[in-house]
Amino acid sequence: MNSTLKEMTLIIIGSLFFALGINLFAIPNELGEGGVTGISMILYYVLDWSPGLTNFVMNGILLAVGYKLLSKRVTWYTFFAIFFTSVFIKFTEGMGTPLHDPLLGTIFAGVFIGIGLGLVLRSGGTTGGSTILARMANQYLGWSISVAMISFDMLVVLASYFVIGAENTMYTAISIYISTKILDYIIEGFDTRKAVTIISQEANDIAEKVAAEMDRGVTVIKAHGHYSKESKEILYIVINKQELFQLKKMIQSIDDKAFVVVHDVRDVFGEGFTFPKT
Repeated sequence: MNSTLKEMTLIIIGSLFFALGINLFAIPNELGEGGVTGISMILYYVLDWSPGLTNFVMNGILLAVGYKLLSKRVTWYTFFAIFFTSVFIKFTEGMGTPLHDPLLGTIFAGVFIGIGLGLVLRSGGTTGGSTILARMANQYLGWSISVAMISFDMLVVLASYFVIGAENTMYTAISIYISTKILDYIIEGFDTRKAVTIISQEANDIAEKVAAEMDRGVTVIKAHGHYSKESKEILYIVINKQELFQLKKMIQSIDDKAFVVVHDVRDVFGEGFTFPKT
């Protein structure tokens, strides 16, 4: 499957997940959402207008106004995502029923919407709405894109307070938080690793033991202390989370005064991780 077809397929799947999150969990439990989709939901609650139709019309207008701020590829992918998102929202209307536990609906709304957005964004598209408005604000007002997106989304969520009430607005905030975390994992990768930086007088011994017992590569960085001006060797190692305890014990057994910093990293690839060693 060529890359374009694969990306289009993921956008369609992402659009379906997004629509299911809206119609199976968000709307039946009277939750809100940010951006144009949130406005569509407010119009549905107040005027009973089809959210699929209003979502398509409003996003279409925004795309027509702001398409010059997007690359040609992103514009086409965004239109593709808007079309299928709106179609799926339209055809899944009325499929959901309210859950006895609103928190359960909140969680699953966040999960499905997050998966949908993540797949669309990872494929190179956007769902329109806040993304286009944010780029316009960046172009003409000098706002940062991230601040503009959050601002527009929060305005819509706050406006929904007057329609769905305080309690459901708070549930909406939880749902958006969950969807954001799911989106981050899909874009950045689920397989988190640990990057470990080690400063030690016994750097060579630590490196040799790591290579021999853990079968991990070690990068040695030449450095010197600013105050002491002494030359130092800094070790940089990327490991699985399960190996962290073993590495800590190994370092302490060689140099219990070693300075160690542990970082979370995502999407590690290359020999020894996603590719088999030869």
